[in-house]
Order: sequence, then C-alpha cells, then structure tokens
Amino acid sequence: MTEIPTFGEKIDGKNYEARYGVYAVVSRETDGKICLVQTPNGAFYLPGGEIEAGENQEIALKRELIEELGADMEIGDFLGQADEYFYSSHRNRYYYNPAYIYSLASVKFDHTPLEDFNKICWFDSEEAIDKLKRGSHKWGIETWKKRFD
Repeated sequence: MTEIPTFGEKIDGKNYEARYGVYAVVSRETDGKICLVQTPNGAFYLPGGEIEAGENQEIALKRELIEELGADMEIGDFLGQADEYFYSSHRNRYYYNPAYIYSLASVKFDHTPLEDFNKICWFDSEEAIDKLKRGSHKWGIETWKKRFD
C-alpha cells in the first residue's frame, strides 16, 4: 500500500476539523499552462474545493469548476490523495484536509464563473508550483508532471 503524502504540521493538543477536498490540475492544450485560482487574500490554489454533504468526488469537482472557472469538465486520471494540516486565520480553525487530486480528460470554459471574487490565472508548471499555498496542491502538479509531461 502506498503511503499518503502529508503536508503541514499537526500540532498536539489542537482540535482539527476534517475538510475533505477535491481538486484538478487544469492544463491548457495550446501552451500547457496550468490554471490556478487566486483568492481575494492573494493565495493561489488548484481549482476545486470542499466536498459537500451528499456529494461524491466527481460531483463536487464538477460543481467547484463551474463555480470557480465557469468550466464544464470530464474527469481524467486520479492522481492521488495528499493530506494537509493547516490553520485558517480566516476561519480561526485548524483543519485536516485530505485532498483528492485529478487530471481532466477535457475542459470547456463555456460559462461565466459563479464566484466573481476569485481571479483565474495561468502559469507554466514550475511557476504554478512556486505560487501555490498548499503543499498538497504542489504535490498534485508534480505528480501530474511525472505522468503527463
């Protein structure tokens, strides 16, 4: 059994809330650039987010990509799971975030994003890795590169 990569520090005595998330490495066919979402506080993340009650990974990812990118997609390969421990100053809470990361078989940017407060940015893979806030998201791009580069 493969060990799940883990990022961040789990601090003893802190209560961590589980926040299961699903994310995608979205690459442009024309130039191979990777899509990142920049939040209002300036942090960069892979497109995706929390899996809500009653959703499976595919449903959650489809919903998140419509919300964040205005994109319809078809899931490709499961790249893997990477876990992360972090503190959210915005929510004043500690989180344990298992991140399920996928490539996409296809993506079409057909709609206006439902969330208008994020910025959609495109970077080459190395710059994307450098800009990402979460270690699990960096791991996702590195894993994608090994498989598809």
